[in-house]
Amino acid sequence: MDNGTADAWRTDGFVILPGFLTGNDLAAALGEVETMFPTPEGFHDGTDPRRTRYVDDEFDGIDEFPFSSTELSLLAVHPRIIQLAEDLLRQTDLRISSAEAWAKYTGAVSYEQALHRDYLNQTILVPSTENRYQQLELFVFLVDVPEELGPPHLVSWDHTDHLPMNPNFYPRGGGAGEFVSAADNSHLYAAEQSGAGPAGTVIAFNTRTFHRGTRLRRSRGARYSMQLIYRPAEVDWGQRMAWAARSHMPEWYEFVHRATPRQLELFGFPPPGHQFWTAETLDGIQQRYSKLDLRPWRDARRFTPGA
Repeated sequence: MDNGTADAWRTDGFVILPGFLTGNDLAAALGEVETMFPTPEGFHDGTDPRRTRYVDDEFDGIDEFPFSSTELSLLAVHPRIIQLAEDLLRQTDLRISSAEAWAKYTGAVSYEQALHRDYLNQTILVPSTENRYQQLELFVFLVDVPEELGPPHLVSWDHTDHLPMNPNFYPRGGGAGEFVSAADNSHLYAAEQSGAGPAGTVIAFNTRTFHRGTRLRRSRGARYSMQLIYRPAEVDWGQRMAWAARSHMPEWYEFVHRATPRQLELFGFPPPGHQFWTAETLDGIQQRYSKLDLRPWRDARRFTPGA
């Protein structure tokens, strides 16, 4: 990653990386997208019975980790994604606190949003300006997302750093509600930057960064993407999803059996060499995850003094 990427992340609150993931990186996950979501034809022609799920609320198109597609679960912790998170957060002891896959279809619902920050459902506190406490959000495009397929729009901190934590939602002409700005906010919309980009584009932004979803306008259009959140391990107040509550799902076992030790660390697995790993716990974890290759953990214990 070049210095300009890190600088943009730290000064603007976001950076857009067109085609950050290659076609080869995406191929396996794309091959399984149809097992999770209707194709554009299946939705717009009404031939896929799953289409009814998407027509009541914009967030109904979200699937949460672990995904029914193991390849998509693995893509959420792809080595290039992990490296990007390490580079931007300037730490290696990280956790993934949320992973969602999202399908949107033209005409299903309105995907037009007011400018907002995501912190209200990502931390029990508020975003900090201290580097060690930053939380990283990532939009990952699985397909091309030009302007007519509803890319997110983002606003640089230059225009928003003075804004308080409440209100958090800034409708263009103002609105009403406990966390909603009543003012005319059209100047913020004039400062937006589009995140449109080809498949593999990654938009990295901060929990403090204002952004919004936009309307899909392309006839018979569909958009498939992921939204990921990475955080430093010590940011314990930023746990959006509790992985233990999902860890007896069949999809979780499929993911764990194919994941690397580094990928599993992001969900809270102690790394090889950690004092948690004893003969007892290694035998137990093998009984729970029968197909997991435990050699990295066993080898680390074998060469750890006093183990």
